[in-house]
Amino acid sequence: DFLAGAGQSVWQTLPLGPTHDDGSPYQCLSVHAGNPGFIDRDALREEGWLDGAPSGMSLAAAWQAFQARADTAARHDFEAFCAEHKSWLDDYALYCAIREEQGHQAWWHWPAPLRDREPTALEEAGRRLADAVGTVRFGQFVFFRQWAALKHYANQRGVLMFGDMPIFVAHDSADVWAERQYFQLDERGQPTVVAGVPPDYFSATGQRWGNPHYDWDRMGQDGYAWWLRRMATQLQLFDLIRIDHFRGFEAYWEIPAGHDTAQGGRWVQGPGDALFEAFHARFGELPVVAEDLGVITEAVTALRLRHRLPGMKILQFAFDSGPGNPYLPHHHEPLYAVYTGTHDNDTTLGWYRSLPEAVRAHVNDYLACVAADMPWALIRAALASVATLAIVPLQDILELGSEHRMNTPGTTTGNWAWRFRWAQVSGDAVRRLRHMTGLYGRLAQ
Repeated sequence: DFLAGAGQSVWQTLPLGPTHDDGSPYQCLSVHAGNPGFIDRDALREEGWLDGAPSGMSLAAAWQAFQARADTAARHDFEAFCAEHKSWLDDYALYCAIREEQGHQAWWHWPAPLRDREPTALEEAGRRLADAVGTVRFGQFVFFRQWAALKHYANQRGVLMFGDMPIFVAHDSADVWAERQYFQLDERGQPTVVAGVPPDYFSATGQRWGNPHYDWDRMGQDGYAWWLRRMATQLQLFDLIRIDHFRGFEAYWEIPAGHDTAQGGRWVQGPGDALFEAFHARFGELPVVAEDLGVITEAVTALRLRHRLPGMKILQFAFDSGPGNPYLPHHHEPLYAVYTGTHDNDTTLGWYRSLPEAVRAHVNDYLACVAADMPWALIRAALASVATLAIVPLQDILELGSEHRMNTPGTTTGNWAWRFRWAQVSGDAVRRLRHMTGLYGRLAQ
């Protein structure tokens, strides 16, 4: 309702998957599952699947109530959901149940029969942990059911849901445990090489993310079936999808697993056109935005253009050099999504305040603004761009400073914890955003 009132037609989210303890949505326990923390407990009570308990009431209690009280239609919906998503849901539910039983240890620390998925051990665990497995399945059923209702409501209000798909998956995830053949692992399940990026704008030593790399040759042998399943789930959840680290499909930075930093890595060719041809054959035109930030070669750009995918322009990157900077608005092209900043940047107000005086003067000169105009001067530049899509982080609309930053790349603490409050959303901000959106012809028709 806020977005529709402000004249916005796209709502971009971070990845919605279940996270590890660090809260990062880019290191999830599953590439398919939703984070049960998003489930609305009040809606469960309205369904009759939770008693009048506090909002923190466990899903286990709701699962028990569902089994005891759900009507025939709801039971049919649950069974249909489990059947539709069987290719990932069974493994994910068992993985979560075993992981909890094992004190939340990573799967490669489990007893070898469970680590290595010996059939007898898995059958026994399934029987022993049947209630926990059922709870996880039920949680996913509820998540997908509630998300579908939210997406339907948003679409009715003229708002498209825009998701985010990390290219890599967490080592400790149901996906790697269940399908080790698709990843470069040793006989104990440890990565032989890991993902990251070389030294760049964010880090002098690069970033060592630690995700296991795909065995692309193996994935290609079955027509990239793993990726087709993954994309199908995302297209069910979202109208648009951003693929994080798109350049990794053309070539990826491979770091020997024993190296502590990303500096000793090398570029290795990715699947390139073959993967996207498989996508097109299955799904037709892809509603995908390619995150093409960082070290981008002509080959990466050519891959993106061959498959007609918009790239990204970040305005906070535009002012650290002269008029040839490709992020400056006068260089933008329609096949792009423009952002003031992303979850990996400071808020625009925090960024502006931290700039060296000379760079801040350059920003003011280019945007014909003064300090009091921020962050709306940069928001205006994004909306005035010829880029087809313009995205503004909520922190910028709310005029928030650095203390409201979402993530600082290359750090492992203090991230992903920011939450907004409705009290921060003023009517003036809604009216101003709607006016500016209309001024540049971006109001939905």
